[in-house]
Amino acid sequence: MGFLPQVSDDGRYLLLTVWEGTDPRNRFYYHDLAGQGDFVRLIDVMEAKYEFLANDGPVFYFITDLAAGNGRIIAIDISQPDRANWREIVPESEDVVETAVVVHHEFIIDYLHHAHHRLSRYSLNGAPLGEINLPTLGSVALLTGKRAHDALYFIFQSFLYPPTVFRYEFATHTPTIWAQPQVAFAPDAYNTTQVFAESPDGTRVPMFLTHKKGLTLTGNNPTLLYGYGGFNISLPPAFSPARLAWLEQGGVYAQANLRGGTEYGETWHQAGMLDRKQNVFDDFIAAAEWLIANGYTRPSRLAIEGRSNGGLLVAACLLQRPDLYGAVHCGVPVIDMLRYHKFTAGRYWTSEYGNAEENPDHFQFMMAYSPLHNVCDGLSYPPTLITTAETDDRVVPMHAEKFAATLQAADTGRHPLLLRVETKAGHGLGKPTSKLIEESADVYSFLWTMLHS
Repeated sequence: MGFLPQVSDDGRYLLLTVWEGTDPRNRFYYHDLAGQGDFVRLIDVMEAKYEFLANDGPVFYFITDLAAGNGRIIAIDISQPDRANWREIVPESEDVVETAVVVHHEFIIDYLHHAHHRLSRYSLNGAPLGEINLPTLGSVALLTGKRAHDALYFIFQSFLYPPTVFRYEFATHTPTIWAQPQVAFAPDAYNTTQVFAESPDGTRVPMFLTHKKGLTLTGNNPTLLYGYGGFNISLPPAFSPARLAWLEQGGVYAQANLRGGTEYGETWHQAGMLDRKQNVFDDFIAAAEWLIANGYTRPSRLAIEGRSNGGLLVAACLLQRPDLYGAVHCGVPVIDMLRYHKFTAGRYWTSEYGNAEENPDHFQFMMAYSPLHNVCDGLSYPPTLITTAETDDRVVPMHAEKFAATLQAADTGRHPLLLRVETKAGHGLGKPTSKLIEESADVYSFLWTMLHS
């Protein structure tokens, strides 16, 4: 159970958002600070997401996915809280509402459009007011500003554009750079495009490709394919200094937007969870096959990478299609799907993965892909580096260690299958820069070397 308290901007209400585990659905309570009563349980069922945005006195504005998988903005008058009185302000669209703020007495909505962001403006009555132009395909973070302010601040980044603070003036409708880090990198020599692979069931899977301009499609380019696919988390374009070295050496970086994320709303998320988890692996394999079929690379020059839930992804895909990859990085992975819920934070993930111990149906579909239970004896698996940390309390290192031992025992021994354990570190957040650099050097050196061996 999680709780997020906040005070409305007018100082009148204490607001409380309540959620359970990783489920995006929540309850919402409020307390009138001018009175002495208890919290009022405005929304007391876990039926949908309700994200508070702002209020006009007793009128509360929310982002919700209730009856709108891609999200919409509604208004609830707490003096007339019956659902029949709820009003829709900004209806659901084909794009997903990532977040929103109220600045300059307007809704500024951050939409996901085919896995990259766009910013739209609406009046408080829901009338469209236009778009805020962004530099290129990328992602927006930390929209900030007050209701009466004349400017909006936000952070923009892409694969080739470092996180940059922009100031948007409502008077001129122009975003200008407020602060930008200096990176010794020439982005004009590279480009990013978006393509779509087709999964076996016909689903179109978006994928971003970044590489040097003028790349020749010889089928021989060292290519790194990254994915995640779970927990309602999207993968829009993001800047990573560690991957610049891969690009500078002539490599291709591909990022697939798999089911299980939120790129196309809650429907897209649910299509990659529980008994539909195999869809995520199918999407990733389809992305790899697209890169090969379209001349970007070949199996011996294709590396795959994922971390955490993405570590589960690449582990499952490694076992299901070992012929398709030349190298694998499996980072802080979830591996034992039959027992993961017994350790640290694992019990919070059962709504996403299932519980094989309590539900026989869950056991059947989880056993079918659980990496620990699907390693085959006598095969030669591609070169694999499994990374973990000794004090990871999110995904305990037991997963990585058992997977490494099982792979090494079953493999014919033709390729290196290595385990890297970081000391005095956890799942990733808060790791010092020195450790990040050391790990990145080890991982990308391993992948590059294996693709050229």
